[in-house]
Formats: sequence, structure tokens, C-alpha cells
Amino acid sequence: MIKLATVNVWVHDQEEALAFYTEKLGWEVRADVSLPEIPDFRWLTVGPPSQPDISLVLMAVPGPPVFEEDTRQKILDLMARGAAGGLFLETEDCRASYEELKARGVEFSEEPSERPYGVDAAFHDPSGNNFRLVQQAPVPAS
Repeated sequence: MIKLATVNVWVHDQEEALAFYTEKLGWEVRADVSLPEIPDFRWLTVGPPSQPDISLVLMAVPGPPVFEEDTRQKILDLMARGAAGGLFLETEDCRASYEELKARGVEFSEEPSERPYGVDAAFHDPSGNNFRLVQQAPVPAS
């Protein structure tokens, strides 16, 4: 069976991202590896302690030879606008998680609010990646 294991997010600064994900979100480091044969490459993954089989790669946007400099700059521009993708994080109590994360220094762009699918709030990481914090509404029995 094929299953989701690792998801990539682009980050401006891996150290800044690492501090955000571990100190503010409370996630743990899964891997932190540098390869001598690939200068300036660092495989840095983090994940929620309650989900040891899923990791998020905090990947610096590479330049040549992976991306031409203009492509790299376009990715950085999209990130600055918050348009480089997003992740949905599920919680049992959106309002309580919002208060906990806010107390740790996470800056929210949207406070928790009722939606047709549950309670939802929004924030960005330091690189501009979008996050939705969602408490799903119970699905009515059919």
C-alpha cells in the first residue's frame, strides 16, 4: 500500500523554520542531515509528536542546478504572498489550540470562526506558508 509519509514546504531560513515548528507548534525533529557531497543541502524534517509516521520537510528553496535563479525567485515571491500552498492541521478544540499557539507566539491572520465544516483559524509560518487550524464538525448520520 502507498501512504503519505513526507510533505515538502519551502522555507526562507531553515533555522528560523526549525525554531517556529519546534518551539511554537511543539513539533519534534525527525531528521537533520547534511550531505558533504551536496554543499548547502540540509534534509530537515519535523512532525507532530502524535503522528510519528508523517514528516514535513523544511526545504530551503534551491538555486542552480535544481532551479534557475529566476525560478527560485518566483517561488520566493509566491511564498511572500502566501500563495505557495498550505496545510490543514486538525484539532479537537480549535479555540483552545488557538489560545495555546497564540501564547507561544504564533501570529494568526484569522481567529477561530464557525464554518459549515467546523471551527477554523488561520496562520502563516515565518516563510509565508499558509496553515488552517480546523476542528471538524461531526458528520451527520445518514
